[in-house]
Amino acid sequence: MATINFLYRSTKEKAPLTLRLLHRQQGKDFVFSSKTEYKVEKNYWKLHNTNSRSPEIINKQADINADLKPIREYIINKFDETKFNLISNDWLKEQIYNFKHPIEEEDKQSDLLIDAVQSIIDEAPTRKNSKGGIGLSKSRVNAYTSLKNMLTVYQKQKTFKVKDVDVKFAKDFLKYLLNTKNYQKSYALKKIADLKTVCNDASFYGVETSLQLKKIDSTKTKNENILYLSNKELQQIEDVILLSESLKNARKWLLLGCNIGQRGGDLLLLDETNFINRSGLEVIELKQQKTDKNVTIPVLEKTKDIIKSGLPYKISIQKLNKHIKEICKIAEINELIKDSKITVTEKGKGNKEKRKVSGIYPKWELMASHVCRRSFCTNLYGILPTPLIMSISAHSSEKMLLNYIGKDSLDFAQQIADFYTLQALKEKKEPQLQVIKNASNQ
Repeated sequence: MATINFLYRSTKEKAPLTLRLLHRQQGKDFVFSSKTEYKVEKNYWKLHNTNSRSPEIINKQADINADLKPIREYIINKFDETKFNLISNDWLKEQIYNFKHPIEEEDKQSDLLIDAVQSIIDEAPTRKNSKGGIGLSKSRVNAYTSLKNMLTVYQKQKTFKVKDVDVKFAKDFLKYLLNTKNYQKSYALKKIADLKTVCNDASFYGVETSLQLKKIDSTKTKNENILYLSNKELQQIEDVILLSESLKNARKWLLLGCNIGQRGGDLLLLDETNFINRSGLEVIELKQQKTDKNVTIPVLEKTKDIIKSGLPYKISIQKLNKHIKEICKIAEINELIKDSKITVTEKGKGNKEKRKVSGIYPKWELMASHVCRRSFCTNLYGILPTPLIMSISAHSSEKMLLNYIGKDSLDFAQQIADFYTLQALKEKKEPQLQVIKNASNQ
């Protein structure tokens, strides 16, 4: 059975008491402790557990014991309800906080998992987003809507609660997404990350969550399949003869995108107003839709060459993606690549489903507008300083950039080795000056 006592652990004259929880399990003693918010005077506490005859001290002892009794009973009850392997100092700290700051019933939301997801969807227009603004994007709302639909099918006749989401639940749900629904690992892990967000959000509103929630792994997998167009392949695309005006126009968009390193959506919004002269320097200025970041890109000679006959005319992202595949096929971008592509499958009459199917495909089949930004970053990595690449691609950190282009610590080592090799070559080429004595005129 667990026991509780209170300690004064401060050098201050008045400070919060520390609650200590003691328990003996299988012959071993366990001690957990955490500060409370209940403050007493240091001089008084020295007398609290004594048999004082002072009426003032006796009365104060009774008052303080009465104040401490509810929290003692609350922690003991919570301890009895919780599996011992989940008890920790953090657990105790959380229970003390919950005791002091109970959530009013009218502020509590449903403890059902589906309801927790729906709560986020309902509040989407007024929720704070990752950019610091108000309102979730359409894509985020769609992500939570798809998560709700997945959970609805997954739970069948059961009714999962938020507190049911523990490590085992997450593993089982991940297996379901991978093996039954045949989702890609990256997409399935994103759904697990969304699930954790839903539970953390529900916890804020007083809904009980599993103590294992923080242990659920939703780490993104390493980007193993890095699809980009090399400089040689870009030259093939530039040189290939195209008969269709629509393909020529799409080629211009593709080459421009690979030259300025932007996503397809931002690329297709470009017009003459984005081209600005700043103190004699021609630049492209735009605000990225996904990140809401302002980006300034210098207009290089290659950029000027691509658009010397004018900017390409506007087309939809769907047409651009379709045309990019056709262009790359004509340009014989045929390297066989192990990757996945979206395939439409029929599941019964009139019921079609899109899934990414892994396999080995000719590279042109995997090409789309997303290749522009990655080609820019990959082709310039190690040539242009990394911070300058990031200023154009708008990656938030170097780690994100390196994962995006599939680089790791070995690549850093190679860069360092290349640097010292280059330095050594430079030193060898340095002219060796020798002092020659003047010859006599004899």
